[in-house]
Amino acid sequence: MFDISTLAVADTAPIHLKGPDGEYLFANGDPEKPVRIVIYSPGSKQFAAVEARQTARMIKRMNDNDSKMVAPAPGQFATEQAEDLASITVALENFTYSPAGDKQGQELFFAFYSDPKLGYIAQQVAKSLRDWGNFRPASNAG
Repeated sequence: MFDISTLAVADTAPIHLKGPDGEYLFANGDPEKPVRIVIYSPGSKQFAAVEARQTARMIKRMNDNDSKMVAPAPGQFATEQAEDLASITVALENFTYSPAGDKQGQELFFAFYSDPKLGYIAQQVAKSLRDWGNFRPASNAG
């Protein structure tokens, strides 16, 4: 009999980032140093907390607007996305974000994801969350 639990996803995974040209990034061009962001998987408690927060935001907007579906105010979506992605980010690997100064952890991640000129990275991370294959168990990762 096949034990389906052997296919449970990992709690975290590194996402190898691409530049705006679509090419994978490496620190100083060194193929041994991929530029990555480690994030929590859709199967993690941290991701579940973000989903709950997103649902609460949607319900609040509906309640504030006579039960009508309304888009977030201009700029609000970007801020909410930065908050959400910062909440599920574990680490930045092989790169720094100097505009954040001495910030660490969630403050650093939020500043990084809030940078509109690096928005293509936030899009990559958000897209990677929709592919559960990115979080394959370590024994099955290729």
